[in-house]
Amino acid sequence: MSAESSAPLVGPALIKDLVRRLPDTPGVYRMFGQDGEPLYVGKARSLKKRVIQYAQGRFHTQRIALMVDLTRSMEFTTTKTEADALLLEINLIKQLKPRFNVLLRDDKSFPEIVIRREHPAAQLRKHRGAHSIKGDYFGPFASAWAVNRTLNTLQKAFLLRSCSDSVYESRTRPCMLHQIRRCAAPCVGLIELPDYDSLVREAEAFLRGKTRGVMAKMSADMQAASDGLEYEQAARLRDRIRALSSVAQETQINAETIDQADVFALHSQGGQACVQVFFFRAGQNWGNRAYFPRVDKTDEDPEIMAAFLGQFYDDKPIPKMILVNVEPADIDLLRAAFTIKATHKVEIAMPRRGEKRGLVEHALTNAREALGRKLAENSAQSKLLALVGEVFALDAPPARIEVYDNSHISGTNAVGGMVVAGPEGFQKNQYRKFNIKNTELTPGDDYGMMREVLSRRFSRLAKEEEAGENAPRPDLVLVDGGAGQLQAALDVLMELGVDDIPVVGVAKGPDRDAGLERFFMPGKAPFMLEPKSPVLYYLQRLRDEAHRFAIGTHRAKRAAQMRQNPLDEIDGVGQARKRALLHAYGSARGVSRASAADLTKVEGVNDALARRIHDHFRKDG
Repeated sequence: MSAESSAPLVGPALIKDLVRRLPDTPGVYRMFGQDGEPLYVGKARSLKKRVIQYAQGRFHTQRIALMVDLTRSMEFTTTKTEADALLLEINLIKQLKPRFNVLLRDDKSFPEIVIRREHPAAQLRKHRGAHSIKGDYFGPFASAWAVNRTLNTLQKAFLLRSCSDSVYESRTRPCMLHQIRRCAAPCVGLIELPDYDSLVREAEAFLRGKTRGVMAKMSADMQAASDGLEYEQAARLRDRIRALSSVAQETQINAETIDQADVFALHSQGGQACVQVFFFRAGQNWGNRAYFPRVDKTDEDPEIMAAFLGQFYDDKPIPKMILVNVEPADIDLLRAAFTIKATHKVEIAMPRRGEKRGLVEHALTNAREALGRKLAENSAQSKLLALVGEVFALDAPPARIEVYDNSHISGTNAVGGMVVAGPEGFQKNQYRKFNIKNTELTPGDDYGMMREVLSRRFSRLAKEEEAGENAPRPDLVLVDGGAGQLQAALDVLMELGVDDIPVVGVAKGPDRDAGLERFFMPGKAPFMLEPKSPVLYYLQRLRDEAHRFAIGTHRAKRAAQMRQNPLDEIDGVGQARKRALLHAYGSARGVSRASAADLTKVEGVNDALARRIHDHFRKDG
């Protein structure tokens, strides 16, 4: 047998061979390239009929032809229905991030408000992530600013506590929030729990859209207090009503006829797209966010909208109504899939008139403006990266720049930070933090910390590349520091066999003056750039962002350590027992003063645990 006849099948020939064994049923197919690179994920009503089209060689675009030519393997999964296939396709696209699919980027979770019910006095707080806390959740809010604004209003209007349970249990007098009329102070009994529960119910009603009823009740109570000559109480109610009234003034646009809906507007131009998302809950605008999905210039708007919606709601609750400016492809299938996932009927509509149309038009205006700004920024960014390539004598403009900085105080809570920048600006979903783990380092050893950070980052890169994975590799590495930091970085990369990556040290000027930075490169004398050089300003931004990220990570770590309760260090004391101990003694200090015999009187604390707690606070004595 000749070598040619034994060569593995690729591209259209491979697909033609696979099609013979495919069923005529719904399912999902995956196309992979060299070294298992994910190329494309698609769904089909009939796997056999859909996939055979790739083997026939008749393609609408050169991009699809290239995708087929690059295909080296395929995988298939059958499903019961086409709607099931769509849901699986969405999930796999988000997992695999295939090269030729429309891809939603920067898909972070949204903040919510939760009224936590695990305590007799319900707590009002911001929340992200899974609904693991017992309580009522309200959201999503598009940004931390939007949720903080609403929390601020709720505190003024309903006086609900936001403090932690341990702080609540240890209070002996009202806190500052009570002094500025943002908390009713149930912790010290200034309001009875039944009355506090009434405030909680009012806040819940407000968040569910019953604003007019809540305000009408407050107005009636204010009038009754005024008629009864209780002027201080009437003034307090007046202030609460004003807080609620301010919601309509603070939000740019609200909805009179919509209780719950998400509004999406797509604008595409020049091979790029922006999708602007607005959230409306309880008739209020809870914020908006712009997304820039990865698209190709050959992608049609209906396909972009369908792919975006599917990936957007893969891990988010789906409202009853979704308003769009572009009807998504396979809209009936998308409705059916969302209805299955949400367990309630989901309507996807492109409104033609009225208030709903106005909301979509407003979102579209925002999408156009956001994409215009993005295109202008990308043009300027490309020019800057070309200049960076010239300054550091790179073979080409860098597509991925990694910048490293460390932060600590006298060696304590030491962390390293990595930020990433490229043609689309800072890529915050690529940032990484490194807790310094080497206990043998001399406190404040910046060289040692940089060695540890770079060793961990690039040893992982080396392993991923050795395994054939498509790992992100920087085109340029910037380290905060001069010749010493540069040499530490070069030594690490040399040891790991990834010494073909350009590395530059950026040393701050005398007295940390911006504009007087010196740059260090191997084999070259240190040099400076012109004070008004655009490249210098750009490199300063990169360095400042790395410093901001590193010091922010350090402060968070230090704050977490300061918040740590001594009870957390005792084996056998979980959240429930800690809560019981703090409730009994008010604080960890109160627990430390108790005898072992007294500790056994606390619910859940037996003799052995009481002795362990008692000994823990006296181990240094």
